Amino acid sequence: MPDQALPGPNLRVLVADDNPVVRAGLAALLDGHPDLEVVAKAADGEEAVRAATRLRPDIVLLDVRMPGTDGLTALPALARLAPVMMLTYSREPEVVAEALRRGAVGYLVHGEFTAAELITAVREIRHAWATVPDSLGVSYEPNDFPSHLQPLVGQSSKARSGFAARLHRRVPNRLNFGLSSREVEVMDLIASGMSNQQIAAACFISEKTVKNHINRIFAKLHSSSRSEAIAHWLGTAREGWSR
Repeated sequence: MPDQALPGPNLRVLVADDNPVVRAGLAALLDGHPDLEVVAKAADGEEAVRAATRLRPDIVLLDVRMPGTDGLTALPALARLAPVMMLTYSREPEVVAEALRRGAVGYLVHGEFTAAELITAVREIRHAWATVPDSLGVSYEPNDFPSHLQPLVGQSSKARSGFAARLHRRVPNRLNFGLSSREVEVMDLIASGMSNQQIAAACFISEKTVKNHINRIFAKLHSSSRSEAIAHWLGTAREGWSR
């Protein structure tokens, strides 16, 4: 199915994550769509605030746990500059609730969404649709958000019946394929569209090592090509969905 870009000017995105693999993967994924543009990447919250103040992006994708100034600490300042969606491995309910309280209008957990769902969530920020999957077990109302964000969130009474409802499911486990943590990183980057050379640079390993990882990944995913492996990999995020 062809990419369905929304009409209007490009959505300018700032990506803040201390993991260079995640930053590179997100940048490659987002920049692969004509209506999305990564205007800056930051390795911690302080750097993200500086970049957002200078560039005024349309949306910030923000990790929770980063060295120095972490995501939750930087969140209030960032939320006053642009809508912030948390994109992280942290799924503790108290962390999700605190992120919402400090101004985030979305919260997604790595491994619990596909690349297409992430792109949809980023685009929906343009229409002020909040994105908090029900699978995180945190309920929220517009009044839960800071006053400067309540009008933004209040515009979307459909937030919980739209993207959030599509993410209401049992948390998937991609490790069912038996991939190691490094192979998971490599496979996520393959799914984001990165070449072997780009993956090698992002992971600080040689292209030969990347090829070795890919050979093992293909064997575990019973795939003979990149496209087949991606189809199997993204398909795991749909196993056990509530219909």
